[in-house]
Amino acid sequence: MSTDLLSRITQTPGQCGGRPCIRGMRIRVSDILEMLAESVSISEILEDFPDLEAADIQACLIFAARRTDFTRLTA
Repeated sequence: MSTDLLSRITQTPGQCGGRPCIRGMRIRVSDILEMLAESVSISEILEDFPDLEAADIQACLIFAARRTDFTRLTA
């Protein structure tokens, strides 16, 4: 299921500086994550961006989680 959601995240050279966006739109993943971090509700985000779907926001969260999942090396 998360693989299906991740397919909603696109990176196109020349669009938004090559930053990850949602479904080829000029809505950056980082913008959605920042709004969530600032306590903007999912329903508010969906109202402000009528082309977005709830699954797009889930995809942003999964994308961010995967980007921060790294192995910690200890000596």
